[in-house]
Amino acid sequence: MANSIEKTAKTVQEAVSLALEELNLSEDKVDIEVLDEGNKGIFGIIGNKMAKVRVTVRESKGEKARKFLYDLFEKMKVKAEIELEENDDAVTLNIKGNDIGILIGRRGETLDSIQYLSSLVINKNNDDYKRVIVDVENYRMKREETLINLANRLADRVVKYRKNITLEPMNPYERRVIHSTLQNNSSVRTYSVGDEPNRKVVITMK
Repeated sequence: MANSIEKTAKTVQEAVSLALEELNLSEDKVDIEVLDEGNKGIFGIIGNKMAKVRVTVRESKGEKARKFLYDLFEKMKVKAEIELEENDDAVTLNIKGNDIGILIGRRGETLDSIQYLSSLVINKNNDDYKRVIVDVENYRMKREETLINLANRLADRVVKYRKNITLEPMNPYERRVIHSTLQNNSSVRTYSVGDEPNRKVVITMK
C-alpha cells in the first residue's frame, strides 16, 4: 500500500474520495493535505481549475512502536528483525535475531524496560490506549512456562515439609504468574512481601 497519493478532481471532497477509494481506507486513518482548492472559473467554464489533494496513510501505533525499536537497536548496535501483530487492543512485537540476549537482561529487566518505553512512545498524549507486548524469541512464553512449573514444584514442597517458601524477587508480571498458577490450589496460598524492585512471593499452607 502506498504511503501517500495525490488526486485531482472538480472539488476537494471528490479528490479526497478518490484517494480513499484507492487506498481502501476511511478518512480517520489518513492525513489530508489540500494542495490546490481549485476554482470553477468564470461561469463555471472559463479558467476552470481542478482541486488537488495529497492523502497520506497515518502510521499505526504498531508501526510507530516498531520504528522506535529499530532506532533504539541501531543505537545499541543490535541487529534484529521485528515481527508485528496489531489489533484494536494490543500491539505485539516479537524480536528475532542472533546474539540478542542483551535485550532480555537479568530476569527480563531490560526487556521490561524496552516494553515500557515502547508503550510510552505510542500512548503518550493519546486517549486511544493500546497495550504493548515486547518479546524476544518468545522469551516471555518460555519464562511463563518455567514459572508455572516452579510454582507447582514449590507448592508441593510446602505441603510436604509444612514450611513456607519465599521466592527470589520478581517483577509484577512474574509475580502474577505465580499467584494465578496457585490461586485454585486447595493446599497452599500466596502473598507478596517487600518493596519494588525486591518484592517477593511467599507460598504458605492454607
